[in-house]
Amino acid sequence: MAEPKIHESAYVHSFSNIIGDVIIAENVLISPGTSIRADEGGPFYIAAGSNIQDGVVIHGLEGSRVLGDDKKAYSVWIGQNTSITHLCLIHGPAYIGDDCFIGFRSTVFNARIGHGCIIMMHALVQDVEIPPGKYIPSGAVINNQQQADRLPDVQEEDLTFAHNLIACNDALRSGYQCAEDEACIAPIRKERLQASDSDQENGNQPSRRSSYSYSSMPSFTAINSDLQKQIRQLLAQGYRIGAEYADERRFRTSSWKSAIAIHSDRESEVLDALSDCLTEHEGEYVRLIGIDPKAKRRVMEEIIQRPGDQPSKSTPAKASSSYRYSQPAASKNRQVSRSQPQLESDLQQTVVGLVAQGYGVGLEYADERRFRTSSWKSAMSIQSNRESEVMDAIIDCVTDHEGEYVRLIGIDPNVKRRVLQEIIQRPDSKALTTGTSVSSNGRRDRTSTKTSVSAPSKADSVSPADTSLSQEAIDQVRGLLAQGYKIGTEHADKRRFRTSSWQSCAPIESNQVSEVVEGLEGCMAEHSGEYVRLIGIDPKAKRRVLETLIQKPS
Repeated sequence: MAEPKIHESAYVHSFSNIIGDVIIAENVLISPGTSIRADEGGPFYIAAGSNIQDGVVIHGLEGSRVLGDDKKAYSVWIGQNTSITHLCLIHGPAYIGDDCFIGFRSTVFNARIGHGCIIMMHALVQDVEIPPGKYIPSGAVINNQQQADRLPDVQEEDLTFAHNLIACNDALRSGYQCAEDEACIAPIRKERLQASDSDQENGNQPSRRSSYSYSSMPSFTAINSDLQKQIRQLLAQGYRIGAEYADERRFRTSSWKSAIAIHSDRESEVLDALSDCLTEHEGEYVRLIGIDPKAKRRVMEEIIQRPGDQPSKSTPAKASSSYRYSQPAASKNRQVSRSQPQLESDLQQTVVGLVAQGYGVGLEYADERRFRTSSWKSAMSIQSNRESEVMDAIIDCVTDHEGEYVRLIGIDPNVKRRVLQEIIQRPDSKALTTGTSVSSNGRRDRTSTKTSVSAPSKADSVSPADTSLSQEAIDQVRGLLAQGYKIGTEHADKRRFRTSSWQSCAPIESNQVSEVVEGLEGCMAEHSGEYVRLIGIDPKAKRRVLETLIQKPS
């Protein structure tokens, strides 16, 4: 195995592991706890002035290569003046350009990151090429090229931050090297001791830097993890965040007042500003606003503080949830656990998938007569996009409309159209009670002995392995074909479903109902362990008129 080649000006901590054909250029800092192993795939190259921080893992696949700036093949290439921060995973084949910042716990695999990119914390970048100068927000999952091409540009303040970090780590490298050289460190120690003695004689206070405490940390830890996740999703979609407040009188008349303007799209600054707003308007209503800056309209309004809310004592298990946000009165009075709503896991996965993709969730109901004429009525409006509150609203709706049809609606707020319609309750089902489960396609639960909220009709009694199309889906197909639309199908495994990265099945050219149904069932059979959805296509306008799930993983 080849030996590492380390420039004499680089600093490699004794608690790091460097194995195999690894080339480390001048003025590189390798921090403790790092593992850089070119034992399977190699070689690796770390260019001048870069820093690899504590706990970073760099590894590569055998036989997979990227082209470095020197036109040679490498398993991993890390450019000049780049920061790979704490606990990142860089797995080859991977190319990271010059002047990049890779945030804490982020993962880069089989990807090419252009010069001057900034990737924030807990991000995943896989199977894509990121253009130069792009900004990837915290928690983002970028695994298709379309997502990569839509990323926002890096701002000047981000570049300044990255450059300052490089300068700081270069100073650390120089300090570590000096500390290991007695001739270098002795005069510095002597100077520091003299300065300390002089301060004590003059009665000077410790410097501001040395008296730094955790009390000066940002205050956004007062916002609970659910709300942080929600804000992260809004920012990842390019939306802006705002806040409004109201006292009891203004709340009753819906006369909200605008709080401080939040112009930043960086998560930490937005959370800090919101936390300040909550503190400033303690004892009042505060609501979070999601804003589409292009269309200049609101995409979300959600109350995050009410007058009766009190700060809750943080515990080690929930250190980031020192504020407890109240729920609507209807959900408070119900004896239902917010953490475990009494809904079937398939339906919960559907709701989670819709919310994660930024879609709104609605509900409709109909009695037998209205169902036959397809004259559905809208149920209560669900303004929230927090999973627990949406689940509570669904439970309320199926309870209020016991003995009727209830269907779940997925809504794309950007184009104002439906992406999903799915019956979750039928008239001859029992009311929802503790221990019951709601089937996501309106059928009795296939694997459980619990009472279901769906109709137990013979037509709906299908075994888990059955890939036949439901009567409702066949009716939809017949209606679409009658209007001159085409039918298509797409499939996705669980990972692709969460990121909305669907793949097309074989095209269906026919407009005969029987042949279309046969094509749909063929796709379902071929992808029996995956999600499959039916697509209605307007061939003249070349746009979709319907997207609805017809199969979920068993």
